[in-house]
Amino acid sequence: MSPTPRPIVFRLPEHKPPVYRHFHRIAWLACALAFGVIVFGAFVRLSNAGLSCPDWPTCYGRAAWPVAAHEVADHAATAIRPLDASKAWREQVHRMLAGSLGVLVLLLALLAARRQRHGVAQVIGAAVAVALSIPLYMRGLHGAAALLAAAGELVLLQAAVRWARERGGGPAHALPAIAALTLATIVFQALLGMWTVTWLLKPIVVMGHLLGGLATFALLAWMAWRATDLPIRLPDAAVLRRWLALALALLALQIALGGWTSANYAALACGTDFPTCVGRWWPPHDFREGFVLWRGIGVDYEGGVLDGAARIAIQLAHRMMAVVVFAYLLWLAARLLRTPGIRGAGALLAVLLLAQVSLGIANVMLALPLPMAVLHNAGAALLLFVLVGLLARVRAPEA
Repeated sequence: MSPTPRPIVFRLPEHKPPVYRHFHRIAWLACALAFGVIVFGAFVRLSNAGLSCPDWPTCYGRAAWPVAAHEVADHAATAIRPLDASKAWREQVHRMLAGSLGVLVLLLALLAARRQRHGVAQVIGAAVAVALSIPLYMRGLHGAAALLAAAGELVLLQAAVRWARERGGGPAHALPAIAALTLATIVFQALLGMWTVTWLLKPIVVMGHLLGGLATFALLAWMAWRATDLPIRLPDAAVLRRWLALALALLALQIALGGWTSANYAALACGTDFPTCVGRWWPPHDFREGFVLWRGIGVDYEGGVLDGAARIAIQLAHRMMAVVVFAYLLWLAARLLRTPGIRGAGALLAVLLLAQVSLGIANVMLALPLPMAVLHNAGAALLLFVLVGLLARVRAPEA
C-alpha cells in the first residue's frame, strides 16, 4: 500500500499586520495634500497675505472670511490691520487646507497605533488635549491653552520614542512611531502658523513654519513609500543611504536659508544682478546683523526691518550654499544614473535640480514674479520628495 499522503497545512503569519490595509492610499492622499498646502502657503506668503487675517484661527472672528469692511467694522482685529478682502481669503483657505491635512494625519496616526498597547487611547488623548487648547486660546486663556497643547505634544513624542524602540522587523513596523511623530509635527506646525500671525511675521517663526511644512511633507512621503513597500535592493545600499542622508541634510540647510531669505525680504537684496550682486562680486555686507535669529516680540516684520548690507549678506549666503548643494546633488544624480535599478530616479533628480537652479536665477533677474517664486518653493519640495523616497526604498538585499 502506498503511504497516506500528509495533508498540506497553510500557516498564517504569527504576527498581525501592523497597519490598516489601505494605509498607503491614505498616506499618499495626505502627501499630495501636504504638497498642495506647501505650494499654496508659498503663494500666500509671497503675495504678502500672511497678515491678512490678524486673529487666529478665525479671520476677523469668522470661520470663513469677510468680503467687505463693514462686516467687521466692530471687530477688535481691525485695530491691528484693516480688512483687505482680496487677500483675507488666501490666508483662511490656507488654514482650512492645513486643517484638512491635520485630520488626515490624525487618521493615519490612529490606524498605525491600532496594534500598539494603549496606542489609540494615547493618540486620541493627545488630539483632545490639543483641540481643547484652541477655544481656551480664543478666550484669552493663553497659559492654560499652552499647557494643554504641550501636554498633547509630549504624549505624542513619548509614544513615538517608545514605539520606535519596540518595533520589530519589516518596513511597516516603523510606521506607528513615524505616524505619531508626524502628528506631533503638524500640531507644532499649527502653533507656528498661529505665531506667524500673532508675532507679526517674525522671521524665525516664518522660516520655522516653512521648514515644518516641508518636514510634514517628508514624513508623509516616507510613510507612503514604506507602506507601499516597493524596496530597491542594492548591494551597496548602506553606502548609498549615507550619501542620500548627506544630500537631505544639505538640501534642508539650503531650504532653511531660502526661508530666511524670504522671511527677511532679501530675495532682491542684490537687485536683478546675477551672478554679481549690485554690480559687484563681493559687495558690502553684514552677516552678523543678517543672521540675528531673535529680535523680540511686537515688531511688525512685514516688508522687513534689516538694512541693505544685512539683506545682502543673507542673499550671498543663500547663493553660496546653492553652489554647494548644486554640485553635490549633481554628483549624486550622476552616481544614481550609473546604478542599475535607480537610473530613473537619478535622471529625475538631475532634471529637478537644473530646473530649480534655473528658477532661482530667473527669480532674481526677473524681479521675483509671483508664479515663478511659487514654483521655486514647489521645486524644493519635489527635490525633497525624491531624496526621501530613495531613503525609504533603498535597502540591502535580503539574506
